[in-house]
Amino acid sequence: MTDTDTRSSDELQRPHSFEELPAYVLSSATRTVRKHPAWIWAWSLLRLDVTGIAFGALFFCWSLTPSLLPRGWLFQGIVSGITAAIGYGVGVAVGWILLRTVLRQQPWWPLPIRVERGLLVAVPVIATVAGAVMLYASADWQRQLAALMGAEGLTSTGFIRTGIISFAVCAALIGLWRVIRDIRRFVVRSILRLIRLPQWVANLVGFLLVVTVLVTLVQGVLLRGTMTVANSVFSTQNSNTREGAEQPTVPERSGGTGSLVGWDTLGFEGRNFVSGGLSADEMTRATGRTGTEAIRAYVGLESAETDEERMDLLVRELDRTDAFARKAIVVIPTTGTGWVNPTAARAVELMYDGDVALVASQYSYLPSWISFLADREKAAAAGKLLIDTVHQRWEQEPEASRPKFYVYGESLGTQAGEGAFADIADIRDTVDGVLWVGPPNSNRIWDTYVSRRDPGTTEVEPVYAGGLLMRFADSTRDVEALSGDWPYPRVLYIQHPSDPIVWWTPDLIFQRPDWLAEPPGYDRLPSMRWFPFVTFWQVSADLTNAAGVPDGHGHNYGTTVLDGFAAVAAPDGWTQADTERIRVVMNEYADADGPEK
Repeated sequence: MTDTDTRSSDELQRPHSFEELPAYVLSSATRTVRKHPAWIWAWSLLRLDVTGIAFGALFFCWSLTPSLLPRGWLFQGIVSGITAAIGYGVGVAVGWILLRTVLRQQPWWPLPIRVERGLLVAVPVIATVAGAVMLYASADWQRQLAALMGAEGLTSTGFIRTGIISFAVCAALIGLWRVIRDIRRFVVRSILRLIRLPQWVANLVGFLLVVTVLVTLVQGVLLRGTMTVANSVFSTQNSNTREGAEQPTVPERSGGTGSLVGWDTLGFEGRNFVSGGLSADEMTRATGRTGTEAIRAYVGLESAETDEERMDLLVRELDRTDAFARKAIVVIPTTGTGWVNPTAARAVELMYDGDVALVASQYSYLPSWISFLADREKAAAAGKLLIDTVHQRWEQEPEASRPKFYVYGESLGTQAGEGAFADIADIRDTVDGVLWVGPPNSNRIWDTYVSRRDPGTTEVEPVYAGGLLMRFADSTRDVEALSGDWPYPRVLYIQHPSDPIVWWTPDLIFQRPDWLAEPPGYDRLPSMRWFPFVTFWQVSADLTNAAGVPDGHGHNYGTTVLDGFAAVAAPDGWTQADTERIRVVMNEYADADGPEK
């Protein structure tokens, strides 16, 4: 008689994973008690893993802790549901490892039936109670965060919906995983029927086949198909014109009188840009100083066939408007669809009483968030081409009479702008000043100097080389404070502590960033903590509402861009009183150029 023959029936039916535990309990109960509770049958049908539930509940509770921005119940529910599903998967994996490395070698395993049944009841109950308590606490955190930013917070009852959405999302993801797992098992069985292979080889081949098909579907079908549809949809949007945007009638604007660039070729954002801003007469009335018609030069994707032809057209447009006779030229690498922040454009025009030329171009039909995820290299290449082209033409002017040469960028526009330079030395050798606002965490130059910041300074408020070469600010007050003893040319980054664009990175999945180990910035709750997987999804959700918060928070920089220009590109003799005078005018015309993006 073999050793297997001498083992008890309980030993023969020990579960291979915690997910098989309900079936084992049911089988054991059937042998000893003819009638058993109906919930055992229900549990065996669900096939839920006890350890998975415990970890899923833990991840769910973590996901309800505060993040960078206040969130609504729907976003919180989606984030928490995804996070709970990840936690469930981690728990299943932990249980599987424990069974094969520890538990199956123990004489007390499997546990007595009463203990197993107790776990089947206790774990879900504790998980439910803990989740309910954290939902209530989360509503309070969200109200605190909203109050910190001057926004309206949610009620505690509103977060009940978060629990419902989270449960639905988590259940859907677990169900999807089980479908994939069942497909793999079917493939393995099919392989074994066709070919005599060891079980582990068949398992490996089945796994690789399913993964290959999934990757092919995601990359080859879903991603490419999505990009094709997105291009089609947003190229249609590019043909529209914002209500209130009218073709310019002055020669200083692209698309206007005598322009080499057709109004219909500028694209949605280009038409919005050249039709916006204040006229010379409006500036004069608003500031009491003699205004000049500002130059706004722009080319869209449809303005010429190739990138090189578009840049050639742009230079000829600058020559036509006599842009190199102005006091300053500001080159603006755009975001995604070609958007230029109207607040920033108006700020620098008012500072120079219109005696300035703003230069921008469109390089994509796609919004910034899609370009950021799928085509960052294109943004950097477009920014380099734009800056290099204008700079080469600028260098042809006599050095004594050249206008000041500045670069401005916001969000993905900072990444496009950084693409033109190798490092800080290259920037300072090329331009008279740079203002970059809300830089993404993946920016090469930004990351280099934040990582090399002076010892004792924080990631949110870094100082590099004592602030001699470049500086970082997190608010209007911070910009004012650092603008004193600082040699030209100046390079300034403005970044809010609560801006998810600045702090989002895939590294959040497994690594706590410095900014979460440091004292919080002025608009981040001290109760925000880092948790593996969880914080990544929290900050990812914040990206969707990055600009949907009041000025001075998140990705909404408001008139702080005016202070930034005053720090790096102010005309001679500029004072803080001049900045405040311009801020009043900007607030009066806040909605003149359409909504911020």
